[in-house]
Amino acid sequence: MNSYLDNKEKIIQELGSNQEHGLSEEDVIESRNLYGENTFSQEKPISLFKRIIEALKEPMIFILIIAAIITIGVNIFKVVNGQHAEFVESIGIIIAIALSTTITIVMEGRSKKAFEALNKIKENIAIKTLRNGAITLVPQKDLVVGDIIQIETGDKIPVDARLLESRDLQVDESSLTGESLAVNKNSKIKIKNENTPLAERFNMVYGGTFITAGNGTAIVTQVGDSTEFGKIADELKKQDKSTMPLQEKLGKLGKAISFIGIGLATFIFLIQLMRLYLEGNVTFDTVSETFITSIVLIVAAVPEGLPTIVAASLAINIMKMAKENALVKNLIASETIGAINIICSDKTGTLTENKMTVIKVFEDCKFINPEEMKSDYLLNNFALNTTAHLEAQENGKFNFIGSPTEGAILVIHDKVKDASYIDVRKDANVLHTYPFSSEEKKMTTIIELDGKVLALTKGSTEKVMNLCNKVITCDGIKDISEEIKNLEEQVHYFESQAMRLIGFAHKELVEEYDYETDKKVIEKDMIFDGFVVIKDPIRKEVYGAINSCRDAGVSIKMLTGDNIITAKAIATELGIIDKNSLVLKASDIENMSDKELEEKIENIRVIARSTPLVKLRIVKMLKKKGNVVAVTGDGINDAPALKSSDVGIAMGITGTEVSKEASDIVLLDDSFATIVKAIHWGRGIYENFQRFLQFQLAVNLSSVIVILTTILIGFKAPFTAIQILWINLIMDGPPALTLGLEPIRGDLMKNRPITRNASIVTKTMLSNIIINGLFVSVVIIAQELYNFLGATEANQGTVTFTLFVLFQLFNAFNSRELGNSSILKHITNNKTMLIVFAGTFLLQFIITQIGGYAFGTVALDLEMWVKIVATSLSIIVVGELVKFIRIRLIKKN
Repeated sequence: MNSYLDNKEKIIQELGSNQEHGLSEEDVIESRNLYGENTFSQEKPISLFKRIIEALKEPMIFILIIAAIITIGVNIFKVVNGQHAEFVESIGIIIAIALSTTITIVMEGRSKKAFEALNKIKENIAIKTLRNGAITLVPQKDLVVGDIIQIETGDKIPVDARLLESRDLQVDESSLTGESLAVNKNSKIKIKNENTPLAERFNMVYGGTFITAGNGTAIVTQVGDSTEFGKIADELKKQDKSTMPLQEKLGKLGKAISFIGIGLATFIFLIQLMRLYLEGNVTFDTVSETFITSIVLIVAAVPEGLPTIVAASLAINIMKMAKENALVKNLIASETIGAINIICSDKTGTLTENKMTVIKVFEDCKFINPEEMKSDYLLNNFALNTTAHLEAQENGKFNFIGSPTEGAILVIHDKVKDASYIDVRKDANVLHTYPFSSEEKKMTTIIELDGKVLALTKGSTEKVMNLCNKVITCDGIKDISEEIKNLEEQVHYFESQAMRLIGFAHKELVEEYDYETDKKVIEKDMIFDGFVVIKDPIRKEVYGAINSCRDAGVSIKMLTGDNIITAKAIATELGIIDKNSLVLKASDIENMSDKELEEKIENIRVIARSTPLVKLRIVKMLKKKGNVVAVTGDGINDAPALKSSDVGIAMGITGTEVSKEASDIVLLDDSFATIVKAIHWGRGIYENFQRFLQFQLAVNLSSVIVILTTILIGFKAPFTAIQILWINLIMDGPPALTLGLEPIRGDLMKNRPITRNASIVTKTMLSNIIINGLFVSVVIIAQELYNFLGATEANQGTVTFTLFVLFQLFNAFNSRELGNSSILKHITNNKTMLIVFAGTFLLQFIITQIGGYAFGTVALDLEMWVKIVATSLSIIVVGELVKFIRIRLIKKN
């Protein structure tokens, strides 16, 4: 139904309502059955089974599943045939799979529940509704099509409705259309064009908007999913969320490692099989043992702890971020935000406080502080020629109900005058009002005061000055022509600074007028009283946050619904733009071809009058060029860009439910500074992933080299299958987890962002992995070949096994540093790691000394333990030596 086209009487009749009596209880039930409830349909929750399946699809988890199935199958075959079976390997692999999957599911579930709780922290708005001939308050969820509702200043509209009556009605539709200025609504307007855009349907009000001035009566035409608000929400459900950079990188890494691991295992299996054939020793037992060894080699090659460390680190980070007012909906977004290099930010409410404040008053042709005002004409204009209200808060501040601009001048009125604006309004005799219109950009109220009839006008300073022939100065009333140059200079200066200027004038009406027809005469030859300078203050913390972003290589692009002058001034003040920056309007972007936009997009820093489609186009273009993009927003019009971005950041206080649903992170304080904190944490989490990988891949590399080399030169593998699994389970567990919990370093915001296509394993990391992995491999093989530690024949295998484990434990300290810093610099920062190191060392000592039955070890004497510890410590010496050499080479270059 195009309710904006039909006349009011026809709509009331079609919807079975009555303007005098509203709906009856029976009508309400019938309407609800016919048109539905005023709630949005929820997406069907994903079942636990499906969530488990999704978690098990991770490449490295999938390989472990295959390994578990094969080892279980082989052992079952042995049991059936009466042979000795070893299920320890199978159980160990299953434990690793279960641990990783459980952490992922539990932590994402907790985050989702926290977000659902956030959405419930909102008022169930009650609307004045005409039912059964009486006005009653009806909760928004109980409204139905055909209800007659009364709306007034400060009301949030929860439905789409056609206006039946309106009085000076203004509506803030910014959450729906992106237009920051309030829109005038009029029930008498007749629209004939079916293609009239939503922003120009002046006889309609829409869900998600709120009344800034005036009042009216309307009939509900759409509820729930059928509203414009609901249609956008429904479209978002169909839009797939793009993959995040970390997902892409881990996916590539997992496939590469899996491919290499399977290739090596197949190679080893074929070589051993050929050797068995040549030796004439091909039996089920020998072949199955060889096969299991190959499977375990896959386990050794694959960092199966990676999904676990990712899930655990992200989950812990989510908890920390929630304490700092950032609620993470999507688990992996807490890391991805650390990789962003561009933030497309809204202005109002994110960079600014969204709270208009009067900073200067131009009175008697000079500037004064607001508290120094004395002009009764100005103060009366403030109180009587406005429709906004103030709602006092406990902290002494105010919430503005209605126009923020009018709210700002009412605050000044009450600070200067002894009487409240409410009392002044009660005592005043208002004879007529000419409401504000966007065309004339002014408002006039005619009052009777102290036996005089006065016309009070406020509005655009230029418009108001054009109505005046006189001006009040400190030397009395003068012709405005004498002061016009000074006035224009002052006005132009503040406008160039993107301040909002509101001019005021008055006129004593000594004749009788017909207020309906004599508006132009009444508003002619007025006296200019002055103007106020109003600013939406930039949040104090934003300046430092913007500087931190600049130091961190994160570019800010401001996409706002405000005019280009305001947008440019704010961007200049914050240092977002420089001499090479482009400041454009949305219409400029719309007229560009994709090629032209691609060439200019890096220099585009501000887009004014931004629209949902323009925002979406900008985000997609930036991502196409390899950027990692975050988008901030609070309105419905921001939702498509929020969902398309790498990290969508919604406002928790001012944000609409649709924008929150489309986002990955919700800011509970609506502060840009919180975004910067999140970037810092995200970078720390990314580095911790790298620390884990550096450690884990060195373990896996040395494991594969040792096993592969000893088999190729004709020796038996130095580790049994259970020992290899122990190495992987222990090394993937506590020590690796503590690397993932490394305290976030303070200098991270001085680094450049990680690019989308950058490998998660850097050249320096790869160098460390290869050097440390090779060193461990050479020492272990040398011990196998030459027995330089002097092990006996009985404990040779135990010595090799224990030496290898301790090598990896000490190498964990090397892995804490990704660059060329000494491990001693932050040695005590991660106390958890020191405790875990001691615990793991003790555990290895126990299984070596008394775990012979399960692990095939024999107890070692004190002298051998001293030799093993001293030898394994050499990995730290090698690591420090490599860093020293690198630093010297860098200095030379």
